[in-house]
Amino acid sequence: MWPPITDSAQGGGVCGTRRVAGRCSMRYVPAMKLRRTMRRFEHANHLRFVTFSTYHTVPLMKNPLVADLMVSCIALARERHRFHLIAYAVMPEHVHLLLWPRIPGSSCRQALATMKMSFAARALARWKELKAPLLKRLTDPQGRLCVWQRGGGYDRNIMSDEERLEKATYIHTNPCSAGLCIRPEEYRWSSAAWYKGNKAEAA
Repeated sequence: MWPPITDSAQGGGVCGTRRVAGRCSMRYVPAMKLRRTMRRFEHANHLRFVTFSTYHTVPLMKNPLVADLMVSCIALARERHRFHLIAYAVMPEHVHLLLWPRIPGSSCRQALATMKMSFAARALARWKELKAPLLKRLTDPQGRLCVWQRGGGYDRNIMSDEERLEKATYIHTNPCSAGLCIRPEEYRWSSAAWYKGNKAEAA
């Protein structure tokens, strides 16, 4: 059974892996470096680890209401595209997902487009209504409003149970590493609480 995600619900690099003395360890890789150099090959019916960042890593989701909105947009995408959501964490300036498309022919790209576009539309509409100063930080040199960093972010096909566990652990401990909580299950915008058996608190 996969962790639920509902409407009730703070970094700019991502995690890669390397082999050290026969063990798989974590290393921090700047997101911009990955974004400029990688190519994407999505294998059908495979688990994928995905990270995407806000424009210029502005901490949009440091605001609890905005983080709640991101969680609701993930829920919308899951309902529409029917993917398994294995783990997630919404950080102030990026989002981590471990997901698995379960409909033949569906892809993570479609699901990500839904969650990112729905979030951008709703968030920008509200910020425009409020005439929020934040909009200046989200305006590119051509005068266009941008919510997400261009390039898609970082993603990886997960090919083994060992790597699945490694990535889920990384996602759930990322808020602790960022100083946002002491224990993973304390963080409101991740699936860690669900795995600890706290279904009421898990988003």
